[in-house]
Amino acid sequence: MKNSWKESIYLQREELARKLHEPLAHLAEQCTPAWGDREQLDAILAQGLASIPYCAFLYCLSTDGFQICDNVGQAGLAPEHFGRDRSQRPYMKEAVPAWGFLLSDAYIGLMGARPSLTALQIVRTDSGMLGYLGADFDLRDLPVTSDLYEEPGYWRQVKGDPAIRGTVFQQCRVESAMDRNPEQALSILEELLTQYGVFQCQIHFSSSQATIWTVDDPFRYRILDHEALSDPDICLVFPSRPYPNDATIPRHDIERILSTMQSLRCADQTIYLRMASINIFNGMISLTFSCDGSHYMSYVEFLLKDTSFWF
Repeated sequence: MKNSWKESIYLQREELARKLHEPLAHLAEQCTPAWGDREQLDAILAQGLASIPYCAFLYCLSTDGFQICDNVGQAGLAPEHFGRDRSQRPYMKEAVPAWGFLLSDAYIGLMGARPSLTALQIVRTDSGMLGYLGADFDLRDLPVTSDLYEEPGYWRQVKGDPAIRGTVFQQCRVESAMDRNPEQALSILEELLTQYGVFQCQIHFSSSQATIWTVDDPFRYRILDHEALSDPDICLVFPSRPYPNDATIPRHDIERILSTMQSLRCADQTIYLRMASINIFNGMISLTFSCDGSHYMSYVEFLLKDTSFWF
């Protein structure tokens, strides 16, 4: 089973911390005798920069968060950062663990307005703490060491616009062009999903259109308006493709899924389906209702629920 996005983040940070802790601790020890001497600290950090993998900048901070040397990076020294107050930056507000090393949460950097993170290593002597050795990292420069996470298959509900939810009982469904002949539109979509290489489909019932993605051109979507969804000739423009063997949703369940969506569209005049999507590879169904609430679930769970569950 692949990790969730939170678990993937944890593993990424764990691997990065493992690579950074020892070289930063070693470099901090070298800074101790030069503490308070700007030029010496610059020289030590310039010599040690190569030992810190993926690092964008190194610098030293006093215990109250003021920079006591220049920024040291691949392009050389950046003296404008000397004396800079970093005490209010996100990484300075996190508690450094007892072992003296912190890998901060990611934040948006001030200079490039890009996701960044900072490692802090406490610099200390036998008599006490001197300050911090800081190392900044641009997330673009960091390697990805784990597999891309997968969306969880359990049911999730996401509430939408409160303004829409607050007035939901003051509205009723207005018949769309697709509502007047839903069987034809959904039959065409079933054919495209099972015979013509469409693997993802978003159905906008209220605006009578569908957005589709095909296995032949997966990075571009195509919009089928009401005219296309009422004309079976639209299937002529897509090449016939066998139903993928690695699809999670069985081909014979596509018709049941679309039929259930049609029922949710028409079962109630106040709470009704506005938009739905199918992805045959991850096996997920999404539903957005007139109250602007969205639901994400596996196709199996979706087919197990009848209209009484939703209304």
